[in-house]
Amino acid sequence: MYKHILIAADGSDNSVRAATEAVKLARMSTDTFVEVLLVIDPDRIRDEVLHSPNHEEIEFYRQERLQPVLDVLAGAELQPKLTTVKGEPGPTIVKYADANNVDLIVIGTRGLNALQEFVLGSVSHKVVKRAHCPVLIVK
Repeated sequence: MYKHILIAADGSDNSVRAATEAVKLARMSTDTFVEVLLVIDPDRIRDEVLHSPNHEEIEFYRQERLQPVLDVLAGAELQPKLTTVKGEPGPTIVKYADANNVDLIVIGTRGLNALQEFVLGSVSHKVVKRAHCPVLIVK
């Protein structure tokens, strides 16, 4: 089964659903390592800095945003590692997965329609196109 499951999370309802599915897969083996990856988009860092007076508050807000995902994993008695990296989300998730021997990436999708996805692109689509390991997209 999967030894290293990476949940790409941003704290949205979609990432909570992704965590729920990752739990189901992690329970199939006793030695599965689950990691939650938060990618900080450089385009959004500016907004965080403008709305928070200090670095500690920014980190607190990020942790608070991911808490529902961590709660799902804790409820399943999993001890996930939380990792934060900076970069463009799609390519950064793939690069991180490659560098850390991830067996499966689990990611939520926003459910864009065909036109929105064509114009905007989606992180999940970019990950699927570039990943070198299986990817589970959760709707």
